[in-house]
Amino acid sequence: MQQSENEPAPLAEGAEGLSLAEDLRQLAEEAKALAQAELAFQKSRAAYAGSETKAIAGLLVVAAVVVFFAVVAFVTGTVIALGPVLGLWGAMAAVTFGLLLAAGICALTARSKLKRMMAVISDEKDA
Repeated sequence: MQQSENEPAPLAEGAEGLSLAEDLRQLAEEAKALAQAELAFQKSRAAYAGSETKAIAGLLVVAAVVVFFAVVAFVTGTVIALGPVLGLWGAMAAVTFGLLLAAGICALTARSKLKRMMAVISDEKDA
């Protein structure tokens, strides 16, 4: 009996060389490889989250320090401004607002990095 090209081969012909033990061994090897790949993926996610968390914390520390200096500048400027000339108020305000602007930029950058990190960790496509 001859087969045409459109008919599939009988199952017995394709399975001659494979035994159940070999199939199970191959399945176990593939499962092990998959588990190792998943472990490597989770390690890289954790490393990324750790490095981004350090950057975010650093930016928040810088923002806090800059806000502290803004408060010190405000207090010092207020003391000086109570002196005889009101022109010192302008200098005090410029320094204070400049430091607050720098703190705001650091805080916004930290928020942006946090959002991006959370998007990458949660596997969102819009990151």
